[in-house]
Amino acid sequence: MRLTRLTIDGDWTATVTDEPLEIAPGFVFRDFRVRVAAYADVEERQRFQLTTFGSQDWLWDTPDEFRFDPVSRHLVGAEFRVPAEAADAEDTARLPDLPPVHPGGLRADEVRDFRLEVTSDLCRGPGDGVLTCLRDLDVLDEPLEARIGIAPDVALLVQHGAVVGWSLTDPVRYLTSSFAAPDPTGPAPATRLLFSRCLDLVTTSLFDGVRDRNPQALTVLRELERALRGQREDRHRVEALLAFVAELVEDSGDTAPPSRPLRAARGRHPDRFLRGGRRPRRSHPRSGGVKRTSGWTPRAGSADVDVDALTRLRGRLGR
Repeated sequence: MRLTRLTIDGDWTATVTDEPLEIAPGFVFRDFRVRVAAYADVEERQRFQLTTFGSQDWLWDTPDEFRFDPVSRHLVGAEFRVPAEAADAEDTARLPDLPPVHPGGLRADEVRDFRLEVTSDLCRGPGDGVLTCLRDLDVLDEPLEARIGIAPDVALLVQHGAVVGWSLTDPVRYLTSSFAAPDPTGPAPATRLLFSRCLDLVTTSLFDGVRDRNPQALTVLRELERALRGQREDRHRVEALLAFVAELVEDSGDTAPPSRPLRAARGRHPDRFLRGGRRPRRSHPRSGGVKRTSGWTPRAGSADVDVDALTRLRGRLGR
């Protein structure tokens, strides 16, 4: 089925074109955010937002971002927040077969800002080879119509003519820090294993154990940090993972000295994530299980340094 128009937010629509973005995505693990844009620093990002329109963050509201050129109305960039709690295995098993990717861009039907709601449910594919982010678990009740590949390995999920989520294929390939471009060489096999361990840390109850200073959870965290520091190959991707893990070690109150100085580029990116407690769960009538609405919420998209974020993070960890 060839789609020509997508509903993205209420009555806001865009036409599917044959011109996908050629920009490689960057998965900034420290912020749990996927960026598809060409800007290289904060100032360039500010200028980019000022000269484009669409969905973007505003004060404490941090939706996903689609940015369009005001003259051509073509999509020129995007940022997605990855849900920080994975769906249960039972729900993930209900994920319908993903349709083949149809490469395509978007052209806004009008020059008007809108709000693209973040997705709430993360489905981890086998070996974490594909991360599928859904609007909600109700999407699993019916087949998907299409996947529109708006950039390399980044696709929008379409159901009933509306965007209901997105997917990132081979996410470990695109790991990076801050505004740096991902390493063009392929990831090492060991990095893939470490990536899955880091996802386990973020998306499962292990994170709650770290927050509560559970001895077993802290042992897992320390072992993961040592494994990241000890891997000599594929350092660009490993540093992207270590930036998050080492900070969590520090802020969980674990003062064990590292085996070598921290090499991760901590503090360079202005956007500090905020990790609130897990929200209440509600029953999902179809699966018989529960729906997790979110874990911690990344603070992404602000051009200003959030000087209070670390204080709030430490407060959550009970320091």
